[in-house]
Amino acid sequence: MDWTIMAVPAVGAVALIFAWIRAINVGKKDPGNDKMKEIAAAIREGAMAFLAREYKVLAIFVVAVAALLFVGNLGGSEDGGPFKHPMIALSFIVGALCSGLAGFFGMRVATAANVRTTNAARTNLNSALQVAFMGGSVMGLSVVGLGVVGLGGLFGLYWGTGILGVPAGQQDSLRDVVTILSGFSLGASSIALFARVGGGIYTKAADVGADLVGKVEAGIPEDDPRNPAVVADNVGDNVGDVAGMGADLFESYVGAIVGSMVIGAAAFSSAQSATLLPLWLAGVGIVASVIGTFFVRVKEGGNPQTALNVGSLIAGILMLVGGFFAVRMIIPAEGVQFSEDGAIVSGMNIFLACVTGLIAGTLVGFTTEYYTSKDRAPAQSIAADSLTGPATNIIAGLGVGMRSCALPVVWIALAILFAYKLAGLYGIAIAALGMLSTTGIQLAVDAYGPIADNAGGIAEMSGLPPEVRERTDNLDAVGNTTAAIGKGFAIGSAALTALALFSAFQTQVSVNGKPLVMDLADPTIVAGLLLGAMLPFLFSAMAMQAVGAAAFEMIEEVRRQFKSIPGLMEGKARADYARCVDISTAAAIKRMVAPGLLAVLTPVIVGFGSKALFGTPAALGGLLAGVTSSGVLMAIFMSNAGGAWDNAKKYVEEGHHGGKGSEAHKATVIGDTVGDPFKDTAGPSLNILIKLMSVVALVIAPML
Repeated sequence: MDWTIMAVPAVGAVALIFAWIRAINVGKKDPGNDKMKEIAAAIREGAMAFLAREYKVLAIFVVAVAALLFVGNLGGSEDGGPFKHPMIALSFIVGALCSGLAGFFGMRVATAANVRTTNAARTNLNSALQVAFMGGSVMGLSVVGLGVVGLGGLFGLYWGTGILGVPAGQQDSLRDVVTILSGFSLGASSIALFARVGGGIYTKAADVGADLVGKVEAGIPEDDPRNPAVVADNVGDNVGDVAGMGADLFESYVGAIVGSMVIGAAAFSSAQSATLLPLWLAGVGIVASVIGTFFVRVKEGGNPQTALNVGSLIAGILMLVGGFFAVRMIIPAEGVQFSEDGAIVSGMNIFLACVTGLIAGTLVGFTTEYYTSKDRAPAQSIAADSLTGPATNIIAGLGVGMRSCALPVVWIALAILFAYKLAGLYGIAIAALGMLSTTGIQLAVDAYGPIADNAGGIAEMSGLPPEVRERTDNLDAVGNTTAAIGKGFAIGSAALTALALFSAFQTQVSVNGKPLVMDLADPTIVAGLLLGAMLPFLFSAMAMQAVGAAAFEMIEEVRRQFKSIPGLMEGKARADYARCVDISTAAAIKRMVAPGLLAVLTPVIVGFGSKALFGTPAALGGLLAGVTSSGVLMAIFMSNAGGAWDNAKKYVEEGHHGGKGSEAHKATVIGDTVGDPFKDTAGPSLNILIKLMSVVALVIAPML
């Protein structure tokens, strides 16, 4: 088999080995005293119990969808239509399994790293940062490792062995192979959506209950052990911000690679090099990310944000250098030729498209950092407006969130135009991959945040000295910003990847023997466009209401325990933490199903319904265009508004505008409570919704 194919999964295997070594190193760190170990064990037990219950539900979904894909693709393409093969069910199962494993690995290590970060913070800031970042890097490297091992392995199996019934290694079989490979992306996206929504409902129900009753009503500190919801809140950091986020970025990463491969196979006459290049760029990004992790260091009193930025910057520079040589190696010197018009695209143009995506992603990240950081004017203005109460806090936060949509959309639009000019639709797909090429370290930086947050909770519940909590709070505040930046990258790449997947869908679906054309004079297109634009609002409403209903149960339970357990408020009795953990778990499992099914079933219903009623699936094309444009804006607005509300609260807690316990502080807590489901449930789930619907459309295209 061609070494250029198998080299990529080999690099992915190296990433997994490196993640395993780092996980062992985390486990060797000192977990602290018995009280810290007891609290950490409760968090770990709750997190793994939730994951077990969630995966049992998702296993049923995976088996059902795999069966439908298998049956729906029986019979092959004997009628002369688009290529179909039941092996797409295998691709789907492997994608779902890899997505689930990414969340599982990240959760296991995060729940081991949290208490060890707390204990390291008893010594100095750098030691705490190193442990938290080491735990986060396991998540990041597991995601990229599983992604390229899964995709590269299946690609080698399908294309190199002829198992699909098409000639092994033949140029004209590439398009058929990547069509079946798209099932991997469907599996990853499906699991990611349920994991993100379920984890988001869990964590925000616990967070809202802990904050509103504990901070506002009872006036006790955050993570106070007297609060029955604190363990559930800390469990939520792991199930929502580690497992959910890991699955989220896994599907973003995989979607960008698959989108590039599908277009590369369809658009070029010399398709092998254009199809292989996305896998190679992903492999280069893994190497760059691994090297970048060694440069994350901070001195006592220093800024952890700077340390994390240095590691990310070095990884980005290495990615550019390595990407240049990868393009030179894979793309022929004479370039690649478009099948349709015969135009030649040079390797340099393709490389510049990748650079365009990387630059656009960085600009989106910086813009997100500006609108969400506690050290910047937008979050500080929300804090200032809190002096007049929660109403003005919420008005200010909504305004900041809306205003924050402008520049990211400009950067994304410019990236689309430049990338298209450089290399057509393939350039747009490569730009999306460029945004996510260093996902290994981006996610490590992102996942370190909830580990630091957990570390602060354990410090508070264990009664450690104030300087320990100050160090963990320093790490946590930076973690909020890094999480917002990570969401910015995911949303930006979602727009580009969805456009690439939509273009691939157009090439798969023919109307009167020609590729689907989006004509706004066609009423079926306009109807689909409006339906698609509506879906992010309906989806967000379902997610927000699920959090509200679950939070209501949590608030009632916390109030009940405060009133009915003698000596609890005096610290003489122990709260019933298990009951709150169970409430969040049951609510999340129950309420994650409806939003997930909405995303999966809508493209199927619209596609087959439009075909049956009007003889063309054109309405599905309109649906995808509408959900992409509306969903990107909603995702940016909700994620950034939530991040700004959160850091406005932290700014006040540092002593500004009256500090903790002041009226301004109570207003920021309420604003943060509104923002929690914005930034951690509905907002980040929308970028998965966008791509999942495009992937579903691509997978069912041969059946339409």
